[in-house]
Amino acid sequence: MTTIIVTIFVLGYAGIALESGLKINKAAIALLMCVLCWVFFMFDAGSFIQAMHGLTVAPSEISQWVNEHILLSHLGDTCEILFFLMGAMTIVEIVDSNGGFNFVRDRLETRSKRALLWRIAAITFVLSAVLDNLTTSIVMVMVLRKLVQDRKDRLIYAGLIVLAANSGGAFSPIGDVTTIMLWIKGNITTVGVIKEVLLPSIVSVIVPAFLLQYSLKGELPAPRETEQEQTDQHSFSKKERTAVFCLGVGGLIFVPIFRFLTGLPPFMGILLVLGILWTTTEIFFCKKGMGEDEGMKHRVTNLLTRIDMSTILFFLGILMAVASLQETGVLRAFGQWLDSASGGNHYLVTGVIGAVSSIVDNVPLVAGCMGMYTITPAGDLAVDGIFWQLLAYCAGVGGSMLIIGSAAGVIVMGLEKITFGWYLRHITWVAFLGYLAGIGTYWIEKALGL
Repeated sequence: MTTIIVTIFVLGYAGIALESGLKINKAAIALLMCVLCWVFFMFDAGSFIQAMHGLTVAPSEISQWVNEHILLSHLGDTCEILFFLMGAMTIVEIVDSNGGFNFVRDRLETRSKRALLWRIAAITFVLSAVLDNLTTSIVMVMVLRKLVQDRKDRLIYAGLIVLAANSGGAFSPIGDVTTIMLWIKGNITTVGVIKEVLLPSIVSVIVPAFLLQYSLKGELPAPRETEQEQTDQHSFSKKERTAVFCLGVGGLIFVPIFRFLTGLPPFMGILLVLGILWTTTEIFFCKKGMGEDEGMKHRVTNLLTRIDMSTILFFLGILMAVASLQETGVLRAFGQWLDSASGGNHYLVTGVIGAVSSIVDNVPLVAGCMGMYTITPAGDLAVDGIFWQLLAYCAGVGGSMLIIGSAAGVIVMGLEKITFGWYLRHITWVAFLGYLAGIGTYWIEKALGL
């Protein structure tokens, strides 16, 4: 049965990769893949439960046990991501709709296409170390739309946003889900991961940016504001737009702090920020004497309709399908085989894990590695050892090699309608070179004892 589930998963991913040719939305394929994987899981659920959980469940109780202890657990983890995503997307829509990103746009604005590329790379990299990669990508794409009208050029910039967001999150303990996991479990420390993974992460962005700049020629035309944009900007005063920006972006930065202070999951922090920002904008509208039917275009009740539900459903299908692989033991078995085949070469092991994370979600891969390996007093597996630091780097940066390999890639794919094939032809190879350059940089650091 495991073979059938893996086959369904591979075929489903192939369908997603060939979305532009098949003309079938990737969300539909992801949902079908998810349901079929779990249907076949149920045919031999008793064996899987015995193997993965060490429990023998009576045949009459298997269905209930799977629903209550496996499906609901994975669905809860998935919904944390989905609610975080919906909250972050809504916050960014609120800020954007009310002119909050004009401040960022003004700081980025330049006529030189290549200068803009480097500025976007730098700001995305820094933001993603503080914000999560997903939120950073949404913010930067929204700003990008105001600066670059030509779609061909904008796709290049969007591809770089994915690379910079993933690389920026790899060296920060709060920058990516996988680094957060490793940090919380004590596999890496804040000082250790920043000190030794920062330079490789920077290199993994510089190399692709250097190569991609040659795809951009000439200068950008002077930005033109439509009459509607001018009207939108003046729906709130400059002071109010600044307040919206500070509450929105500042609130997103506060989410990791909220998690640390309360112990609650990040999506609760996002909902708190959304509630505060929603209330604030309603107060601004009331101060202007606008009723519920006035200014509807900018009110949150209307902005909620802009949320891309197909992207949300795509996430749901992908993450739940990966969860089925996790429950069959496929991911853990793959990790064990990889370690054996490589002869314990942790550069090779983590490098391959990073490459695989461009296809399979990196969260269960890292979770499988954490369950398969234990922290040792010394050596590569010690706290801040080579294995754990490389795992943080590779799992984060490796996802950039395919557009569907990271949350940042998927959201940018949805926002800019980037096809899998276009990304494969134009971005994958530069992402791969940057990925290898970063690993090489880390090796040099260790060789020199830095």
